Amino acid sequence: MMAYSEDHIALAAEYALGTLDADERAQVETMMSVDKDFTAMVQAWEQKLGVLNQMVGSIEPRPEVWDKIRTAIGHSAPQEPLVLPQAAPPPPPVPDISELAVAMDDSNVIQLSAKVRRWRNIATLTTAIAAALVAMIAVQAWRPELLPEGIRPKKPRTQVVEVKVPAAPVPSAQYVAVLQKDVGSPAFILTVDGATKNFTVRKVGAAAEPGKSFELWLISDRLQRPRSLGVIGGSDFTARPVLSSYDADTINAATFAVTVEQAGGSPEGKPTSAPIYAGKLIETVPPAAAPPPAR
Repeated sequence: MMAYSEDHIALAAEYALGTLDADERAQVETMMSVDKDFTAMVQAWEQKLGVLNQMVGSIEPRPEVWDKIRTAIGHSAPQEPLVLPQAAPPPPPVPDISELAVAMDDSNVIQLSAKVRRWRNIATLTTAIAAALVAMIAVQAWRPELLPEGIRPKKPRTQVVEVKVPAAPVPSAQYVAVLQKDVGSPAFILTVDGATKNFTVRKVGAAAEPGKSFELWLISDRLQRPRSLGVIGGSDFTARPVLSSYDADTINAATFAVTVEQAGGSPEGKPTSAPIYAGKLIETVPPAAAPPPAR
């Protein structure tokens, strides 16, 4: 965007304000028709002054005013043009050097006066804009309902959000059974979580024969026959969730036994040989007391 002089900026502001005479308005409109940047500057002044129009409502004149205007127009007759007698123009006087100097000084004074008037109008315009902004801020703070809908401040919304803090997990009881043939030769260690009933088998000293698999069984007098808990894998740890279908009393009182079956486990769903390792669960970690409810 090109740089404009102070006179150009003042002309654009006074054009938006409507204080220019006919010649000056014609000058501004000519510049707007050939200079897009100057047109944008005039439009910017019009937008700045638009807030003054929004705060002032329209006033409709009284009906009797229009009646008086119509009456005056109807009774007024067109006037005949005034024709003056033609006279020979006098010879032009010889200019005096002193008169030319005075005329030049008067021209400078007129230009200076025009600039002073223009900047006085700009100062008045700026003061009016500042006063309008202060008034609008005050109305927004104390009486927002008086403002037009477009510039009325929005009412703040208060939303209550409930934040639920999850309760800290309570450690569950832990049970362990050492599956062994005798006291001195543990083969597997069985760990059961009291809350989830998931169990883990830790291989300690047992080694499967080639083509054979170790299978874990749950034996209880509450059940008609031993129930398979699956084949113990070849890795050091085997984790399973299959105890979830049994109640806690059955699990805690049962005997856990290991048999040697064909590869993949017993095909009949029951042991095909006598157990070689067995053990019962004992509680190693008691359940923690639940914390008191928050108040």
